[in-house]
Amino acid sequence: MKFGIVGLSGVVVNFAVFWVCINGMGLASVRSNVVATVIAIATNYLGYRYWLYRDRDAASRKREITLFLVYSGIGMLIETGVLGFSVYVLRLDSHFEQIGAKVIGLAVATVFRFVSYRTWVFKAVPEPAAAPVQQPVAPVQQPMVPAQQQASAPAGGLELAAQAERMLAPEQVRFAQAE
Repeated sequence: MKFGIVGLSGVVVNFAVFWVCINGMGLASVRSNVVATVIAIATNYLGYRYWLYRDRDAASRKREITLFLVYSGIGMLIETGVLGFSVYVLRLDSHFEQIGAKVIGLAVATVFRFVSYRTWVFKAVPEPAAAPVQQPVAPVQQPMVPAQQQASAPAGGLELAAQAERMLAPEQVRFAQAE
C-alpha cells in the first residue's frame, strides 16, 4: 500500500512536469520525459527511504543510493524507450498519444522498479536469530562398524546439520549511527 502511495505521488509529479515541459516550455517529448522522470526519481527516493523503507538497513547508504539511481535509470530508459518508439517509429505524436505511450512505459518500468528496489536496494534487516531451545536427545544406537570403515565414514547427520547451519548463518549486521 505504501509503495503504491509513494509511487502514485511520483506518477503525479512525473506527469505534471512532463505536461509542463511539453506545453509550457515546448521541449520534445523524450527530453520532457527525461526531465520529468529525474524529478520524480528524486521525490520517490525521499518517500521510499524516509517513509516506506525507513526500517530497512541504512548501514550502507552510499550503496543504497547508487543502486537506487542505477535501477531508477534503467526504469527511465524503459519508460523513455517506449515513448520514443511510439513517437519516432509509430508516429503517434499528439500530446494524448504521447501520454498514452508514457502510461504504458511507466507501467512496465514500475514493475521493474518495484522488484529491484525491494530485492536489491532497500534490503531488509535480518531478524536477530533466537537461540534454539535444546531438547535432551536420547543417544542413538549405532550399528557396530569395523574400525577401518569408521575412519572413512562421513560425519554423522547431526554434525552435517551443524556444518550446514554454520555455513548458512546470517552475516553480522552493522547499524548506522545517527549523525
